[in-house]
Amino acid sequence: MSGMTDISIAQAYLPHTGKDEAIAFYRDVLGFEVRSEVGYNDLYWITVGPVGQPNVSIVLTPPAVDPGITDDERRVISEMMAKGTFGAINLTSQDVDETFATLQAGDAEVVQEPTDQPYGVRDCAFRDPAGNTIRIAQAK
Repeated sequence: MSGMTDISIAQAYLPHTGKDEAIAFYRDVLGFEVRSEVGYNDLYWITVGPVGQPNVSIVLTPPAVDPGITDDERRVISEMMAKGTFGAINLTSQDVDETFATLQAGDAEVVQEPTDQPYGVRDCAFRDPAGNTIRIAQAK
């Protein structure tokens, strides 16, 4: 497949339920930089990303505002977000135990303490203020 080797990840999307809470978590707890905030009426799209990785971003979006989403779909999305089963992202850290301690001290909601997994990684998991699962594995 010639020409396909230059594809890279630019952005991933996660829903948020409050601009201030999202920024406080991603900037102040995770240590990401806030790259942009775009507002429309009372809705906000916030782009965040790890310092030193300007080409990789997470866009925190208002949930269920896409045209064509039905009221039933909005209800299901809201229920899934509340249970932590709607949005998720996997990150890596050089030292998952140290990262865990920092996030726990920042009052992030712990889902799983650092654990050696049978598939060969050591990881932990948190939920952000919107209920998204943030899983962090130790970089190899």
